[in-house]
Amino acid sequence: MLLVCLGLEAGVAADDPDAPLAEFHMARLIYDSGRNERAWRSWWAIDYPEAEYHLMRGLARLTSLDVADDSIHLRLTDDDIFDHPWLFAQQVGQWHLSDAEILRLREFVRRGGFLVVDDFHGRFEWPIMSAVMQRAFPEWPIEPLPEDHDLMTVLYDLDQSTQIPGRRHLYRGAGGQVEAQLRGPAEWYGISDDSGRLVVAINFNMDMGDAWEHADDPAYPLPMTSLAYRFAVNYVIYAMTH
Repeated sequence: MLLVCLGLEAGVAADDPDAPLAEFHMARLIYDSGRNERAWRSWWAIDYPEAEYHLMRGLARLTSLDVADDSIHLRLTDDDIFDHPWLFAQQVGQWHLSDAEILRLREFVRRGGFLVVDDFHGRFEWPIMSAVMQRAFPEWPIEPLPEDHDLMTVLYDLDQSTQIPGRRHLYRGAGGQVEAQLRGPAEWYGISDDSGRLVVAINFNMDMGDAWEHADDPAYPLPMTSLAYRFAVNYVIYAMTH
């Protein structure tokens, strides 16, 4: 079990220099891109640091968890990956994982890890994401998450009808209301292991990272940010209790 970074390891003394600094540490996945990186920010770092700044404070406010102030950025080949079992990956329509990283991703979830993938859209980016998942977990299918899945109800009863878009996808409709224009409807998928534990949560045609990033932006609709926070809380609680 990957319990150290959650502050759950039995017998850790308060003055132990190797003890975790908080109960919950978020890890952001570093990966190489098969396409040209943006000059100003790598694809894996999209929405950082603003997304983490708001999300970590939201988790501290909405839960009783002792939350680290920021995320840590790791490659799957870093040994520290096993000390950070809640892993977040953005722009997975751009990622490329080596064979060594694929083997480590498989080991990561088999040892108790939980992966959330976010911010990819449309028919061209789905195959890139799913090809990686099929290499890592050929025996476990990608399946739609039903509305009564534990992830959707573990704390908040989540609304799957509200799309969570990136800031760039918003526009003001004819009636003055803010609407989202994306390349398809919001869809939630997952991958479960042999015991039925969800090990990968997949946010398709949505951008929760942007919703966290723009939590204090008056132009970003409150219902979308609020739903993104509730999803984050459910993801964390599910991962820590399963």
